[in-house]
Amino acid sequence: MLTMSLVALDATVLATAVPTIVGELGDFNLFPWLFSGYLLAQAVTTPLYAKLSDLFGRKPVILVGIGLFMAGSILCTVAWSMPTLIVARAVQGLGAGAVQPMSVTIVGDIYSLAERVRVQGYFASVWAMASVVGPTLGGVFSELGIWRALFALNVPLCLLAAWMMVRRFHENAERAARPVDYRGAVLLIAALTSLVLGILGGGQAWAWASPASFAAFGAGVLLLVAFAVSARRTPEPILPGFVLTRRLLVTTTVVGLAVGAILIGLTSYVPTYLEGSLGVSPVQAGLALTTLTIGWPLASGLAGRIYLRVGFKKTAIIGAALVLTGAGSLLSVAHRPNIIAIAALCFVIGCGLGLLALPSLIAAQSSVDWEERGVVTGTHMFARSLGSAVGVAVFGAIANTFFGDGDVHSLGASVIQSGTAAVFVGVVVVAVLAAVAVAAMPPTPPARNPHGPTTAPR
Repeated sequence: MLTMSLVALDATVLATAVPTIVGELGDFNLFPWLFSGYLLAQAVTTPLYAKLSDLFGRKPVILVGIGLFMAGSILCTVAWSMPTLIVARAVQGLGAGAVQPMSVTIVGDIYSLAERVRVQGYFASVWAMASVVGPTLGGVFSELGIWRALFALNVPLCLLAAWMMVRRFHENAERAARPVDYRGAVLLIAALTSLVLGILGGGQAWAWASPASFAAFGAGVLLLVAFAVSARRTPEPILPGFVLTRRLLVTTTVVGLAVGAILIGLTSYVPTYLEGSLGVSPVQAGLALTTLTIGWPLASGLAGRIYLRVGFKKTAIIGAALVLTGAGSLLSVAHRPNIIAIAALCFVIGCGLGLLALPSLIAAQSSVDWEERGVVTGTHMFARSLGSAVGVAVFGAIANTFFGDGDVHSLGASVIQSGTAAVFVGVVVVAVLAAVAVAAMPPTPPARNPHGPTTAPR
């Protein structure tokens, strides 16, 4: 729980501090990279960490992740410009790529399906507390002009988490003599970096139809092809072929992509939208966004009880319907900003995400045995992180076509509303994609033996 709190706090604390950070460091058009740099580093390293955990155990991998996360937090504290802060955030992302999926994998390893209902309730409480403390803390520290302390707070938390992991968590992992697909990891990192760079730079650093844009996208596609060829020739690929052929794993992976994109789109732009269009303070904007991150863990706590009764798919359908309804309503009020309405709709979307994300993850975990669970969990978390990384790049490119080089303090309310409305359109499109993926999931009946080993259709 403590290791999960590192990622939870970091995910909720920064959004409300962005206007203040930009005001001090400048380069407003680069601020999406505070999220995409972090999320890209997290996404591309998650499959590698998952594979290493199957080879060497979960404990050493999560300890390495905690160390990297702490190092990145220290670098964020002393950052002197936006580019250096982006690099430091990427280092944090390297750590988060191990911390979050290993926490979830450990839960899948040591608890039965019924026990996970209780444990997920504990995890939900972590996210609930972070959702309240994070945005509020970010807003307060921003108004006090001490936003750097937001990152400094991670250091003692990292030290405490590492100490407790060493003292309290024990595992008997067999050191398997299997190769690690480092070549595939390098190719995947290079491909995703090139593609996200092309998306974020298009329309800003260069024109969409420019040679630089074609080069970035072309290189990304070629590297992805090289990665696919390499994976076919590798006995232990970083992304095993079965995760792309089993229907349940494919559909839940698409859900993970959509969840990551929706979450980052809203957490990145709702505070800026409220501050720029209504002139509210960072604290008020943070409290409005808090409803989303409260709704998610509250619904996650209930999701376990629901899927034990009706199955994973029906629970996810309910969640997808709530997300689509909330996102469509959010778009409809984008040009008529009202902080209460925005907060209420964010809560609806958060509840939908809680009922959508958790059942899809547990369904994927429950469809495999222990020796495949690390890779499956890592692939699902990779998809969610990748969705967030690409999502913030796409949403950033969309918003920057309206915002240009201005910032929340210099742009007019109408420009902020138009740019954010365009982002909300993207969120609706992604929500539709999630609903289609859920509809394509194989039927998952209620668990017959929730206290024992679990299986789900593949």
